[in-house]
Amino acid sequence: MADYIHTDGKGIIITTNSIVSQSDLQVIEKYVKSMSYIDTDQVQFPRLPQSKSYLKIISIPYLSKTTHSCITSEEIENVLKNTHIFNDVILASKPRIISVSSKSNIAIIWIDIWDTQSGSKAKTLINQRFNIRRFIATV
Repeated sequence: MADYIHTDGKGIIITTNSIVSQSDLQVIEKYVKSMSYIDTDQVQFPRLPQSKSYLKIISIPYLSKTTHSCITSEEIENVLKNTHIFNDVILASKPRIISVSSKSNIAIIWIDIWDTQSGSKAKTLINQRFNIRRFIATV
């Protein structure tokens, strides 16, 4: 199945000459975890190469009126992990938050997600609404 295996300092790259199935990924995971020099706690689930999709979340305040604090990327990550529309979504980087203008209290949140090359995960999220704090945000 595997024609070539090497590491790039960030992970193990396995090159094949055929399309990999879900059962092949399970075999690869079991093999990698059986290697004596691999820290099994650091092994993530194997996956096929993916693309990034960039999405924008709008319609939420930048500053909280009660605490006068800015919305944080950690708060956004926590909300996304607990929102059902993001169940199968993996963030590719931390969310980036900007204020629309100095005169406005509206934030724009940019998120990068791991997606298929066709962008199917992003397409299902576009125009979806969910709650952040007590506000309704739109992707």
